[in-house]
Amino acid sequence: MEWLRFILTAVFLGLAIFSFASAVLGTFRFGFIMNRIHSAGIGDTAALLFVVLAAVIGSGELMTILKLLLVLVFMWCTSPVSTHFLGQIEYYMDRTLNQNVEREDQHESD
Repeated sequence: MEWLRFILTAVFLGLAIFSFASAVLGTFRFGFIMNRIHSAGIGDTAALLFVVLAAVIGSGELMTILKLLLVLVFMWCTSPVSTHFLGQIEYYMDRTLNQNVEREDQHESD
């Protein structure tokens, strides 16, 4: 039984590392800031899930599991808010936003 817990913990940690690496790669590869924010937000959220799942499987104690789930819920509530805030800052501060974004009303006039 311990081997199964170890293997599952290792698999989830491997998935977390892959998710973090994908987020970092997307953050550096995308040119437009909104794509970078999206990549970082999705990668961060998925990797956090995998890390918490690995810790839950590895620990096995009920109180530790509840604390980890509370951390997960807290991070899932605050991460989208901070990402949205960064997007709003970019929306209001970027003077060249229209050059990077396709709008629907542009397609209707064509």
